[in-house]
Amino acid sequence: MNRLRYGAYLLVLAFVLIVTGCSKDSGEKTANAAGQKTTGLSENEISNEAFKDLFPLQYNSYMKNKKMEDTKYNGSVKRSKYDPDKEPLLPILFNGYGFATEYNEDRGHVYALEDIRNVKRITDKSVGSCYTCKSTAVPGMIKEMGDSYWGANFNQVIWPKGEAMGHSPIGCSDCHDPKTMDLRVTRPSFYKALNAQGIDTSKPTKNEMRSYVCGQCHVEYHFAASNSEVIFPWNNGFKPEDMYEYYNTIAKQNGFEKDWVSSISGTPMLKAQHPEFETNASGPHGKASVSCADCHMPYERVDGKRKISSHWWTSPLKTMQTSCGQCHGDRDLDKLKDRVYEIQEANVSALHEAQDISTTAHYYINKMITSGVGQEKIKEAQEYVRKGQWYWDIIAAENSSGFHNPQGSMDSLRISVEASNKAIRVATEELIKKGVNLDEVNAEIEKVKKAVADEKVNEKKKDQAVNSYFPAQAPVVPATPKK
Repeated sequence: MNRLRYGAYLLVLAFVLIVTGCSKDSGEKTANAAGQKTTGLSENEISNEAFKDLFPLQYNSYMKNKKMEDTKYNGSVKRSKYDPDKEPLLPILFNGYGFATEYNEDRGHVYALEDIRNVKRITDKSVGSCYTCKSTAVPGMIKEMGDSYWGANFNQVIWPKGEAMGHSPIGCSDCHDPKTMDLRVTRPSFYKALNAQGIDTSKPTKNEMRSYVCGQCHVEYHFAASNSEVIFPWNNGFKPEDMYEYYNTIAKQNGFEKDWVSSISGTPMLKAQHPEFETNASGPHGKASVSCADCHMPYERVDGKRKISSHWWTSPLKTMQTSCGQCHGDRDLDKLKDRVYEIQEANVSALHEAQDISTTAHYYINKMITSGVGQEKIKEAQEYVRKGQWYWDIIAAENSSGFHNPQGSMDSLRISVEASNKAIRVATEELIKKGVNLDEVNAEIEKVKKAVADEKVNEKKKDQAVNSYFPAQAPVVPATPKK
């Protein structure tokens, strides 16, 4: 009997040892004293290369982000957003701001450091906040520097410090604890913004984390007036109207009114940034609790047998069998792709219309100013053009061409058109009183659009947006452009 008990004890002990992972195999997690599996890496590890041998399948998948490929409406090829088939009016709409000098299509995460280092929007006045979602060194910097990180000089302090720390572009440690590989949020602005909405972030579910790790960077934000800290405008909610209300109330109360002043209309403007998290949260997939990873990191078979989450963050249109097919089945994927293109085509068409009307509104206000219209009417028109461009830009800056929230995107563009047209209507009434020839104004607007489009040197396009008929109404503001 004692032998039977002893034998049973040995079997149980062997089972416990196997479950707790006490045996050490090359390339796998080992266990710490508490029995928790660990990688053996330091908790402060920030080099993507350090994970290569431990997780070769995931690392190789991540390196596929080097591919530069276009989809029908987006893609990861490095090209200017000013291109004729993209958004050639941007040097006008962002005139007076860095985005009128250089604004490119997004590339893969592996290019984050290269692109932020070389973009002409980064100047000697740029601050640490510009680096926040580009480097694996950021969490360590914030821990070490505290709030002084945000406003520290990008060229003189932040970049050299990142290089000395051995930074990598957006990668493993941004989303995973290096020791346990648990998902984690490493940018404090994200949880601060959710908490401001009253959302409990103390115990997020695994499914929530599969969106949170993306949402800490793929969001709209502004720099705090006091210290340039990255702030997400979510107090009122995720929708364009919620964020616009935030900017006109809470942000103003805290000293932030604008990102820059338009050189065309003299209007205090807002610049939207890649709000994929907010747009998706309000869309049909977000409301159905479909996570970002479900579509952008589908499970895939590698080396003929093992299943991993893809770390090639790309359009689901390239991986429909594994991304879309897991929920929609594989029988009608061609029809599903056609439906996606229908949504995007309608969105892009509406986007270009809103962009064109917003451009016209800026020039109408310019003519109001040079024609001596009273300040009260000018400010009324400026508020409309500010609103119109915000509701356009929050969709233009989002990377799904409307797919993340088809109805919400179209609603936002409709509001944009309405607001910009109101600016034109106010201006028209006042210009007629002043005896201004509106046919002449419209003809001059077309001339200046053509001059911008015809300029071959991208950073000089903005210079063609003003002339003797439409003189600059504000100096180029040396503000630090986002991103």
